[in-house]
Amino acid sequence: MQLLGIHHVAIICSNYPRSKHFYSEILKLTIINEHYRAQRQSYKLDLALPDGSQLELFSFNDAPSRPSYPEAQGLRHLAFKVGCINTAKHYLESHNVIVENIREDEITGKKFTFFADPDGLPLELYAL
Repeated sequence: MQLLGIHHVAIICSNYPRSKHFYSEILKLTIINEHYRAQRQSYKLDLALPDGSQLELFSFNDAPSRPSYPEAQGLRHLAFKVGCINTAKHYLESHNVIVENIREDEITGKKFTFFADPDGLPLELYAL
């Protein structure tokens, strides 16, 4: 068996309209499909990134909050590749997204920074 890449990452949000706006309008991910599943009282939104990978955004009633601080076991963060990290940081800040200072990866020498989605999920920008 050989893994070929990441197909998608699934995210459960607390406020579907707010998160849909964040991922589709601010982060500019392309909406592929949007479904309301009445039996589950849940939305499922499929979003595409330019490289073909996808995000699935779910809403579930009464989903527990994600423990983040101190960091819990499990998925630590989701990182997005960007061409110019300074431009990406400025763009997010112009949309009132709080972005940490840009740092340099001590191993690769690449620039990176962190921000959060509307539910506090840690997201990273990583320069190519």
